[in-house]
Amino acid sequence: MLTETLIETKSAEPVPSPAPRGRRYRPRRTTADRVREALLMLAEGRASLLSHEEKAWSSITFSGTRHEVMLDFDGRDAVEVGEDFIANLAEHEFRIPGQLVADATVREVDHRFGADERMVVTAVLLLLEES
Repeated sequence: MLTETLIETKSAEPVPSPAPRGRRYRPRRTTADRVREALLMLAEGRASLLSHEEKAWSSITFSGTRHEVMLDFDGRDAVEVGEDFIANLAEHEFRIPGQLVADATVREVDHRFGADERMVVTAVLLLLEES
């Protein structure tokens, strides 16, 4: 007598091989990650990121991205840093690999005075891809 055995297999996602010893996997940082990092450094670590929108941008001769970032400066000391941030943004020399910051402006400022002083700054950066 012949018996038949059925084996069911299911496809599964391959398991990634572990990184070689002494090395850790680090995800690649995107241009958006670098923009956020640069703005938070300019804010001397005194701001919190509220939002970040990135949109592709191009003209006949250039291509790049437009970044709109909202930062929250909470407290009197942070607001003072925020005022410096606003004053220095347009002239700041950004270093983002492969990108040229063509324009950096403050689009909006919401400043609330009083015991819970707070300032929300919306900055817009236009980046061009370096060729």
